[in-house]
Amino acid sequence: MNFIRWLFAPTEKEMCEEMDVYSILLGLEQRIEQLELENIELTNALYESENRLQAQIDNIHPVVYNLQDFTLDK
Repeated sequence: MNFIRWLFAPTEKEMCEEMDVYSILLGLEQRIEQLELENIELTNALYESENRLQAQIDNIHPVVYNLQDFTLDK
């Protein structure tokens, strides 16, 4: 809150490189683009893993027992 008051106070502020809001904004936008690309790559990797796992599960066939002729009488 104090920063906002300082930022909008009517006095002149000296801009230095560390407080250059525009350069900070550009850096954050670049970081957002990088994170979005990483998110897409991660999502694709997760879908690929899910598909591989589903294919392995589909390849597992349950054992089918033939119990039609089974009786408990000897």
